[in-house]
Amino acid sequence: MTTAGSRPSKNLVVQRSDHTTIRYTASGPAEGPALVLIHGWARDRGDFDTVTGHLPDDYRVLAVDLAEHGESRSTREVWTVQEFARDVAAVLEAESVTMADVAGHSLGAAVAVEVGRLLPGTVSHVVALEGLLYLSLFPAQSEEQTDAMMGMFREDFSATVRGLVEEGSPAGTDPAVMDAYVAKVLAVRRPAGLRAIESLAHWDMDVALRETKQPITVFAIRDLVTQEAIDRYGDRLDIVLVDLGSHHFPVEAPEATARLLADVRG
Repeated sequence: MTTAGSRPSKNLVVQRSDHTTIRYTASGPAEGPALVLIHGWARDRGDFDTVTGHLPDDYRVLAVDLAEHGESRSTREVWTVQEFARDVAAVLEAESVTMADVAGHSLGAAVAVEVGRLLPGTVSHVVALEGLLYLSLFPAQSEEQTDAMMGMFREDFSATVRGLVEEGSPAGTDPAVMDAYVAKVLAVRRPAGLRAIESLAHWDMDVALRETKQPITVFAIRDLVTQEAIDRYGDRLDIVLVDLGSHHFPVEAPEATARLLADVRG
């Protein structure tokens, strides 16, 4: 028994076939509707520890490490957003969850959408935390665009990561904070980490959104959202602009993030 924030929690594991071991944290009641939390690329479930601590005690919360992130490990060959969704689905099955809201940060937002598409009878609401609205990444990219992006990662991984972090940091963000995010991302396991970001570039978000019937709420940093993204997806997504820091606001403003999640659940 450990703690997630101020809540007692258990660190658990589920095995997917012989190729993938998924580790996750469960807190709150052992039964009933769940709130599932999915971290972003090169992050881990620990990003939500403090958020979880600010949620009501009667919330059942499951925070999942995706394959080859955090403590989860995999030797599989398939690296797609849909396969990450199956990691999460394995946790829901192991926990006998029959009703859940699924919230994901960044890459985790795409995974949350796919979990909703995969489990329409289980997932009631999808929440994206700083995800789905970066038009240079989330809608399916052309082969030329994907090749160019992955070429940047392969040629200078560190510089490309720093560029992503800076893109997700509004003016005035503390350089030391950005340096810490860069260091965290640079520690991503490879080659799986590269294949994970490539999977996002290949993900056809428009098809996924059409086939995912649950409501989808997006909490996005005001200074980072383009009007083009709002115009393109405002009819399908409930876009809520917030002023809570940078792309990594769940880490920077955990109490406010918990309130947003609780408001969605109602």
